[in-house]
Amino acid sequence: MTKIANPIYDVVFKYLMSDNKIAKLMLSTIIGKEVNNLQFRDTEKRNDIDKSIKYHRLDFSAEILDETGKKEIVIIELQKIRLPADIVRFRRYLGEQYMNKENTYTGENEKGDPEVKAMPILSIYFLGYKLYKTDAPVVKINRKTIDIATNEPITEKTEFTESLTHDSFIIQIPYLKEKRRNDVEKLLAIFDQSYQDKEDYHALNLNEDDFPEKYREIIRRLVKANSEPDIRRKMDMEDDLVEEIRNKDLAIAKRDLAIEEQKKNLLETAKLLKQLKVDINTIIEKTGLSRDEIERI
Repeated sequence: MTKIANPIYDVVFKYLMSDNKIAKLMLSTIIGKEVNNLQFRDTEKRNDIDKSIKYHRLDFSAEILDETGKKEIVIIELQKIRLPADIVRFRRYLGEQYMNKENTYTGENEKGDPEVKAMPILSIYFLGYKLYKTDAPVVKINRKTIDIATNEPITEKTEFTESLTHDSFIIQIPYLKEKRRNDVEKLLAIFDQSYQDKEDYHALNLNEDDFPEKYREIIRRLVKANSEPDIRRKMDMEDDLVEEIRNKDLAIAKRDLAIEEQKKNLLETAKLLKQLKVDINTIIEKTGLSRDEIERI
């Protein structure tokens, strides 16, 4: 068995994806298109103020080959999230990408004159929790352009739609267990938490021979990460933060439950006072409920 650093940890994930050759291999396999050139953009963001969510974001500008062999320049946004997260935040991050002036390049218009163009965006989400009821570990959100009258597909791409809409891939890490049906699932088996070492949850134990030769370099990179003292230290720090988040979420859940129970008791009191024909202003004073809440009883 081979022991590797667990890539579900942010520090390990970044260490893995900072190797350009490995990043190109992983992204090419996931999106199903050849990544020619790849530039890592160190724009990861971490929410240190509001620790109700922890996420890890890596951005790449990439030159890929589409189905026809035509080159496309795109932004590939990776987000890895271990705990359930607020969707509004994802929308905000995506909005930042659309607004970022760096996500443009100089191309040509139909007349051949220079023109600033927007790079299409491709999002990949690594989720440490289950999102869909389906047990599919990898879900592709694939845009389709159709003639609404005939329902016929329109295959021609336009700058307008490519710049304002985007495809996404969602990887549900808990569903990776024992799923090895294609190259993508074989590659992503390095995230399978069922391989977790019983005595060291920072590491996974896997059989390198179970992986195709082309993915062995990824495993070797994770073996190296497992022996780096600084990476191990940062994994400990991440454990502390995740535990802090879980405790905070539990405290919030208990508080919300107590508030809900208190509100229920107040409504019951207001209902009883209303049945006794007590003046509504008195009920408001005694319960603190609003007039609308009392009138709805």
